Amino acid sequence: MAVTPPVCDFGWSAPGFSLPGTDGKTYSLDDIRGPKGTLVMFICNHCPYVQSILDRILRDAAALQAAGIGVVAISANDVADYPEDNFENMAKLAAKRGFSFPYLYDESQAVAKAYGAACTPDFFGFNAQDELQYRGRLDASARQAGPADAKRELYEGMMMVARTGVGPRDQIPSMGCSIKWKSA
Repeated sequence: MAVTPPVCDFGWSAPGFSLPGTDGKTYSLDDIRGPKGTLVMFICNHCPYVQSILDRILRDAAALQAAGIGVVAISANDVADYPEDNFENMAKLAAKRGFSFPYLYDESQAVAKAYGAACTPDFFGFNAQDELQYRGRLDASARQAGPADAKRELYEGMMMVARTGVGPRDQIPSMGCSIKWKSA
């Protein structure tokens, strides 16, 4: 079932984290932060919403990194129920697709909860002061990729953040599969 996260809570501060990456290193928010802002993406391997736009995520992440925005992807799904999302498979996907950003595993799900992540993909765009300025979608894609010429909403929003420190006031929330929370 598709889930839509809440709208952007402008100015909300990015929670810190320390998580293992598929490259064998451990990353914190300080390691990821870029001089012009930071993009934290909650994704996973199995989600059809992520799969349909992964090429676009990779394209836009590389362009944002080149513009001084730090980028990270975090997977927090319960791998007992969704083994395709386990750490080994995350590492395989990151290597196969040539991720230009760290892909981190939130095994405890504490980081996803601290961010209020609702779905995959869920995008959190922060300015250089770690204040939330973007919580919208990548583009008009959904379970299937949108048109090739779809407006690059995430990219344009984060470029605005890089230039001005402020994100667009009108944002359309992302849509995707719910985070697969562990049972209590």
